[in-house]
Amino acid sequence: MNTSPIYLDYNATTPVDPAVLAALLPHIQDHFGNPSSAHAYGRSAHDAVEAGRVHVAALVGAEPDEIVFTGGGSEASNHAIKGACLRSGESPAALHVITTRVEHPATARPIEFLRAFGVKVTVLPVDRFGLVDPDAVKHAITPRTRLVSVMHSNNEVGTLMPVREIATIARARGVLVHTDCAQSLGKVPVDVNALGVDLLTVAGHKLYAPKGVGALFVRRGVTLDPLIHGAGHETGRRAGTENVPYIAALGRACTLAAQSLPGATDRLRTLRDRLYTRLHARLGERISINGHPELRLPNTLNVNFIGHVGAELLAKVPGVAASTGSACHDGKVSLSPVLAAMGVAPEVGRGAVRLSVGRFTTEEEVDHAADLLAGAASEAPGALTPGAGARR
Repeated sequence: MNTSPIYLDYNATTPVDPAVLAALLPHIQDHFGNPSSAHAYGRSAHDAVEAGRVHVAALVGAEPDEIVFTGGGSEASNHAIKGACLRSGESPAALHVITTRVEHPATARPIEFLRAFGVKVTVLPVDRFGLVDPDAVKHAITPRTRLVSVMHSNNEVGTLMPVREIATIARARGVLVHTDCAQSLGKVPVDVNALGVDLLTVAGHKLYAPKGVGALFVRRGVTLDPLIHGAGHETGRRAGTENVPYIAALGRACTLAAQSLPGATDRLRTLRDRLYTRLHARLGERISINGHPELRLPNTLNVNFIGHVGAELLAKVPGVAASTGSACHDGKVSLSPVLAAMGVAPEVGRGAVRLSVGRFTTEEEVDHAADLLAGAASEAPGALTPGAGARR
């Protein structure tokens, strides 16, 4: 009998798909060569890297030579943002970057790093659904603007941003556009040409590949300074011997994702809606949804259990693995920056829990998880536990 908690935290990380593991293992056990070596072992490894590049490119509608492999999504976003702005010979004080208040730290913190070097930064607000207004981007662009960085989908509430509209505005002014697609790949269609972006982040561990591998799409003609300096790997764009096993795994994960769309979108949405329907049937107006009601990732349900603290509620339900949207420190509850930026009332958002379904979630798990959570939420709230925090 399986006694493991029901896993509803796919936005935090995904399990490695068995088919992905099968693609990885031969490059650890047998095909161990350095892809830069000229002999047979090296050629085998090189071919695996290039095959992975083809598969990643196919998922996002890019050309293979536009894909740079990285150590994960955070590195990819850092490379895009810093590489676009810290070019040799340019003064950071002459540059301007635009972003939003709800970006993942892998975007927000590199931009704040640039601010310390003198780059001017505009951080745009979002509405109550977590959407940024494309017109706000238009009015924020100046002759100094080098980059607009707006996530494709929010990792906490799932809201899908108007990236295509933003890219149309920015690129008409000669401004580069970066988007973080870590959460949306494999859940909704993503095409770099349909979106019109110049730079796009891929994170393997959100896509049923292992942690520690990712990719950055860099549109042809866009020049970035390397983030990691050294030898000429990745055509000089990212130094360091390529992680062949994980690149092969990422390539396989991208192929599986491409093959599963659009059916995966419909299945995830059905599971997500089933989860909310069952919760609402038990709790009624004691729950509310964060994020856009329609323009939202099909797998993501961020719900407020009104009258509760999210971390306290989950502590009562060890049979469900999920994340919260608030943190408790010394008996005081603070909202996540995303919920705060959306204007969620503290007395409501303190009960936020993010429930995210995935490839291996079943209807039975969804029903049982809903019953466990609703049962705990029907009880009187307990006292705050100092130090209880959000799991991100």
